[in-house]
Amino acid sequence: MYAQGGGSTGRTRPQSSSQLSGDIHAINASLATDWPKLAGKRIFMTGGTGFIGRWMLNALADANARHRLGVEIDVLTRNPDAFAKREPQLAAAPGFRFISGDVLAMVAGGERYDIVLHAATDASADLNENDPLKMFDTIVEGTRRALDFAVACKAERFFFFSSGAVYGAQPWDLTNVSESHAGAPDLTSHRSAYGEGKRAAEMLCNLYARQHGLDVINARIFALLGPLLSLDIHFAAGNFIRDAMAGKTITIEGAGKAVRSYLYAADLTAWLWAMLLCAPAGAIYNVGSEESVSIAELAERIARLLGAPGVEILGREDPGWNPGRYVPDTQKIRNELGVAPTVALDEAIVRTARWNGWVG
Repeated sequence: MYAQGGGSTGRTRPQSSSQLSGDIHAINASLATDWPKLAGKRIFMTGGTGFIGRWMLNALADANARHRLGVEIDVLTRNPDAFAKREPQLAAAPGFRFISGDVLAMVAGGERYDIVLHAATDASADLNENDPLKMFDTIVEGTRRALDFAVACKAERFFFFSSGAVYGAQPWDLTNVSESHAGAPDLTSHRSAYGEGKRAAEMLCNLYARQHGLDVINARIFALLGPLLSLDIHFAAGNFIRDAMAGKTITIEGAGKAVRSYLYAADLTAWLWAMLLCAPAGAIYNVGSEESVSIAELAERIARLLGAPGVEILGREDPGWNPGRYVPDTQKIRNELGVAPTVALDEAIVRTARWNGWVG
């Protein structure tokens, strides 16, 4: 009846850890006056078992209990039983139900939902490189299925989790890219499948809003750090933390000149829930940090903070889609929703390492 594209599951740790609990408490404190807007709502979510989805669900479970919201949420996942073993506290959370399916085959089953959160589609570098057609189809067709589902269940709001990749390669002289930037992915490169897929999906959202009257909001998400992030996939920051924790020299395959910024996951989660609860219909916001750092500088900071023996830069050609800058301008969301980053990069690095077992 339903379907889903999952998302990176990441490395698991006990959810009762003081760090994660403290972060969830901070998220809910920042949204205390807004959570009651969800009272009695029914929500459907795709991608809830990935990194971002798990943060969103942890925050909701806590708020649901703390504020007695009576929220019910159905979460699409490929394997509910496997997820229940990894995240038993979420599987057992009151009002939470995990449904087996695939986003590319999801159809409405007659149930009504007030809100649809579409967070499915893993930002997989391997898939983008080796099967870009599948990457593109999963994003675009999956979003269309989710939009049709939202229309059929008469949802009040559709929340699309997009990406800063829609802007394409950010010019070096553009310090921070804003929502009005007219850049786009390079259509001559297969590595643009993810970014162009998200861009096409955003257009679908716009068309459904116009032709079906659907209230759509859209978060363009940039790079992230924090508990629940896998250290074993293509994210440079996670790989560096993994190697530093193992006492290894941090190795940079490229020249290390690419520039990124990293929003702490708890800040990300607070911003996303603030969007859902408070953003006007049609809102599009960049979600990320403006604290920019080159990949080489990031590696040096991680080595210093976690006690790694050093950094080695190999200087090979960067295989990624964006060897330049990838740093958002977040003035719009900060001004309109009153959000702000609360955890700086160094602290985000340390908290991520500690959650993964570092005891330095």
